[in-house]
Amino acid sequence: MRGPRPKRSLGQNFLVDPNFQRKIVDAVGAGPDDEVMEVGPGRGALTRHLVGKVGRLVLVELDDALAADLQEAYRSREDVTVVHADILSVDLAEHVRDVAALRIVGNIPYNITTPILFRLLKRPRPREIVVLVQEEVADRIVAAPGTSAYGALAVGIQSVAHAERLFRVGRNAFRPVPRVDSALVRVRPLRPEPLDERQEARLRTLVRASFQWRRKQLAKILRDHPDLRVPADRAEAAAERAGAGLQDRPERLSPGQFITLSSELL
Repeated sequence: MRGPRPKRSLGQNFLVDPNFQRKIVDAVGAGPDDEVMEVGPGRGALTRHLVGKVGRLVLVELDDALAADLQEAYRSREDVTVVHADILSVDLAEHVRDVAALRIVGNIPYNITTPILFRLLKRPRPREIVVLVQEEVADRIVAAPGTSAYGALAVGIQSVAHAERLFRVGRNAFRPVPRVDSALVRVRPLRPEPLDERQEARLRTLVRASFQWRRKQLAKILRDHPDLRVPADRAEAAAERAGAGLQDRPERLSPGQFITLSSELL
């Protein structure tokens, strides 16, 4: 499927290397009993390797022309459904049998990677998310505390899921050729859910505030950030229970420490 020219406005860079196409589909590991959703199938680079291999395939494509091409290409297949929509507004439960068993795969646009990831991690969460993202973003997703790449993205994802970087995909595997390389990341939501919805909301507030002031020490962030305003005695007791020091900066705290702090403070 050649399709229309890539649209810069939609961040389209099509994966044209067949070896990487197959390698990504193999990483998904889906079979005839699985339901798979592909985000941004584009010209069908991954789709052609998934059709007939998985039990049911749901394709979510925003581009008008590409969605029409996909509908035409697979209109005779009952095991393929094309959803012409923006993944950021799609309710997964409306299009699949069981979100908890769903595998998601996609080559997602660099410019909206983070919103897409957090949309896919909204409850109910799928079984697995395998996405091709900008290499720098992949490093930030899997970053460990104390590293330069560690920040709100790592904490937000790692507090509710296990994330791993699988392999690098060089820029020459795409057309048009982007200015950066990519990497494949697997995100598996934790089961059972470690936090309830209220706890997750409190954690997001703390993490967002902390990394807005990431160069400041924890004591000042907790005391002075307008979203927190924690009294000094409570902050000291909570930090002690979390095994953190009030002189620490946010990048020193693990996702687990952030979870403890949020449950004690907010």
